[in-house]
Amino acid sequence: MANDGNSKWDSVKRYKLTKMINELSSISGHGTELVTVYIPPRRPVFDVISQLRNEAGTASNIKSDLTRTHVQDALSRTIEQLKLFKETPENGLIIFCGAIPNEKGIGKEKIEIYPVLPPKPVQISLYRCDDHFWTDHLKEMMKDDKVIGILSIDTQETGIGILTGDRWEAIDSLTSGVAGKHRQGGQSARRFERLRENELNEYYHRVADHVKQVFIDQYDVKGTIVGGPGPTKENFLKEEYLDYRLQNSILATLDTSYSGEEGVRELIEKAQKEGILQEFRVMEEKQLIKRFMAEVHSGRGLGIYGIHDVVKALESGIADLVLVTDDITYVKLEIRCKVCRNTQTIMIDRPQLISTKQEWLSKQCPVCSSTDLELADKDIVDYLNELAIKTGCRLEVISGKTEEGAQLASLGRIGAVLRYKPM
Repeated sequence: MANDGNSKWDSVKRYKLTKMINELSSISGHGTELVTVYIPPRRPVFDVISQLRNEAGTASNIKSDLTRTHVQDALSRTIEQLKLFKETPENGLIIFCGAIPNEKGIGKEKIEIYPVLPPKPVQISLYRCDDHFWTDHLKEMMKDDKVIGILSIDTQETGIGILTGDRWEAIDSLTSGVAGKHRQGGQSARRFERLRENELNEYYHRVADHVKQVFIDQYDVKGTIVGGPGPTKENFLKEEYLDYRLQNSILATLDTSYSGEEGVRELIEKAQKEGILQEFRVMEEKQLIKRFMAEVHSGRGLGIYGIHDVVKALESGIADLVLVTDDITYVKLEIRCKVCRNTQTIMIDRPQLISTKQEWLSKQCPVCSSTDLELADKDIVDYLNELAIKTGCRLEVISGKTEEGAQLASLGRIGAVLRYKPM
């Protein structure tokens, strides 16, 4: 997968690499003939080439003729790929290469190679020849390491949530069981206050223990935002119930109207307004969807949605911003006549791809009536990205799992803001 050298991994690059990882993870070889190579940043390329040549020599001892041939071919392709690099890239290099099974059956596999310039430095030096590609290390590198803990607390309940690069999630909520401020009949005011303080102390300790389990043991958060109505949050922090690591990582303490799970949601929205979380992807997605929806409802005709209208706007160069969810299933299918070169392009849902191809293979060219048609399909985001680059449009892939993603999904999972209203 090519990288333009920009250290910022934009949403399209992340989408493409995630898609590749999913595809590679699903591949199962007929034998131990799928090669995986991880090269850390400072390891010399010639050193890796030398190792792979030795492995090719060892592969000559493989008993199965087919497996031996596939392994040696995969190693040869990998070595040729490595020769294209004078030195190891800044973040290292990962190569997956092997005989990929297909519908033609055993012995008809094709050697495919997938070089990857990773988003973070490779931490291991690895060579594996197996019946599957070793993608786990790359998957770990794709995880967003900026995880923020969200704690919304008052005397009645506490909400615990996390915010990662493209989503937020309410993890748990705790109720306090603490009595209200008004004492019951027969209790002295002093005794009631003492009992209530003990209950609060036990509640705070319970919250702190649970927060430590979630924020440190489970998610290893990089910062914490605390909020809630009233002075409870300040008292909780002032008395230092929190683990010292979390206490020292407080990003902000904010007043909210709610606590619990609803308070988690309100805290995230308020943190956005305060500018605390500007670097997080979920906040950027909120702003993008807000801009898009404002145009849709403005009546000015600059907000459009639906695959066909958006593609048409991109092709004509009037789209300024295109938003698409990462779970969109459209595919661009190109039908080309081999005789007269007439070309037709249609957008279809991926589940309909096979049946649509079969249907077109039985048709004639509308121009020359030839039945010699050539079909080629392409992932819709790849096609949108090609058009966006040509026209200077901004393309953003947003998570389909967020509230913003759900908004866009209700409009066909794709939308655009236009530069001007078409005539």
